[in-house]
Amino acid sequence: MSKKIVLAGGTGFIGQYFASEFSKMGYKVIIISRQPGHVQWLDSASIIAAVDGAEMLINLAGKSVDCRYNKENKAEILRSRTETTRILGKAVLQCSTPPPVWMNASTATIYRHAEDRGMTEEDGEIGTGFSVDVATSWEQTFFSIKPPSTKQVALRIAIVLGEDGGVMKPFKNLVRWGLGGEQGNGRQMFSWIHIKDLFNIVMFLKDKPQLSGAFNCAAPNPVNNIALMTALRESMHVKFGLPSPKWLLNIGAKIIATEPELILKSRWVLPKRLLDAGYRFDYTDITQAINNIVHTEK
Repeated sequence: MSKKIVLAGGTGFIGQYFASEFSKMGYKVIIISRQPGHVQWLDSASIIAAVDGAEMLINLAGKSVDCRYNKENKAEILRSRTETTRILGKAVLQCSTPPPVWMNASTATIYRHAEDRGMTEEDGEIGTGFSVDVATSWEQTFFSIKPPSTKQVALRIAIVLGEDGGVMKPFKNLVRWGLGGEQGNGRQMFSWIHIKDLFNIVMFLKDKPQLSGAFNCAAPNPVNNIALMTALRESMHVKFGLPSPKWLLNIGAKIIATEPELILKSRWVLPKRLLDAGYRFDYTDITQAINNIVHTEK
């Protein structure tokens, strides 16, 4: 019988990278998705069959937050996270051989806007507002399900940097168009993680039964927005970039149907639990990470 991994919401940027890496390792990868060709969210029997006997269940499902926060989108952002988590919980509880590990995505945005200090799992202060409410509801839903023989891990994921998606394309376009200067006052912190490290963290936590609960998935050296944009310009050999003041970002966000919070919130998140457990990051420097991505893109 082949080794089996289940990726819920596995058709996005992170899910596709994970599916490729697991396949290279010899795993059979089953994806749960609304897209055709995969196990469907409304097919509870097929979800149970997929999860039964799996080595690990990873839930990455959720509507993109890259949209305007109107009433309809807000409801779907929350529902798409909590409802899929409940569906998976029911499946795990009905398995004859439940997966020993269930990892659920969460977000580093759960912490408050922080320009004064970094937030760890132990002393981080939970913030306020819609994004934080989604994050806390997501984790509460996840941890309210208590499968007796399944370890649960919430991955509080920072901004993921990788070749084939995420924030790199829009940021690079800003640099190309000459708009690669600081955004807002430039002091907001940017907590990030290379997608390779995110996958390696999942593998690191998978086989350590003593490690459960919430983990900050962020590189240990976050930078402010000025340093981020400087590193991008240097990597792309662009000498200058016009700044984008807050008022201009508010206008631009409306035009492209997104929220300025995605750029202006200061996310200063530190991976204390991972470092204490002995995880060693491949990418700790923002310039190193950006150079790897920019210069290896297809």
